[in-house]
Amino acid sequence: MTPTKSCPADRAAVQPDARPINRRTPLHRLRERTRSPLSMALFLLVMLAAIATLFVVFFLVVYILVMGIPHLTPSLFAWEYTTDNVSMMPAIINTILMTGLSLLIAAPLGIFAAIYLAEYARRGNRVVKVIRLAAETLSGIPSIVYGLFGMLFFVVALKWEYSLLAGACTLAIMILPLIMRTTEEALLSVPDTYREGSFGLGAGRLRTVFSIVLPAAMPGILAGIILAIGRVVGETAALIFTAGTVAALPKDLFSSVRTLAVHMYALSNEGLYIDQTYATAVVLLLMVIAINALSSFIAKRITGGRNG
Repeated sequence: MTPTKSCPADRAAVQPDARPINRRTPLHRLRERTRSPLSMALFLLVMLAAIATLFVVFFLVVYILVMGIPHLTPSLFAWEYTTDNVSMMPAIINTILMTGLSLLIAAPLGIFAAIYLAEYARRGNRVVKVIRLAAETLSGIPSIVYGLFGMLFFVVALKWEYSLLAGACTLAIMILPLIMRTTEEALLSVPDTYREGSFGLGAGRLRTVFSIVLPAAMPGILAGIILAIGRVVGETAALIFTAGTVAALPKDLFSSVRTLAVHMYALSNEGLYIDQTYATAVVLLLMVIAINALSSFIAKRITGGRNG
């Protein structure tokens, strides 16, 4: 019997992979960086910046918790504010109302404007360039300028007085460029193959945008909304000139209100309730963390449902 000759494919299937396995340990990577003084210096600078950032964040969080938690008392969560209990409960509810109302105004405008810029406007259009430049310029304006504009336009010209609506409209103008720019970047990051596949199946542009592009860009859009929420919750200068400092629950949209950040500023400015100010800072910190966690959870659920 003559032995059968094995083909090259069979030999390749039998022989193990002769390519070396790259097992680079952290020590090996560190030795590679130390070969060049410049790379080693850049590596040390990057590590130093990361450590400094983490240290500052950790120090601030721990300092606020240590100084504020011992002063959290049930009287701070009473439904009515008095000079004896300096309750923050009306400010907490006002913060939620202010955040929801400002997002209700700014989010649809920002998202639809971003859809027009990313999906409908022609590339290289001068109007698009002007809109983007205006949005970037508005993003860098200090909040006190927005507060003065809101006071002159909403409070004085429209005669809304110091009110929840005036503060919400001012904050909506403030966060509108942020939502618009982040949404536009999220839409532009969606691969064009998604659009081409939808068009190839016969879908129109409107259905492609709302059924294919928007769900794919939803994590980026929610990231911009999270940043906007963080700016609204921590805003004080713009609200002092537009919403006022009345520590009570609003009766309607034209009632003067005090948010949690303004409440903390007012307590620290008086100098009589420093301990309660630290306690308010703890609640404000926990509120921001809870809002970010909830938004991240919603983004993951939306992404997971779309992938599933």
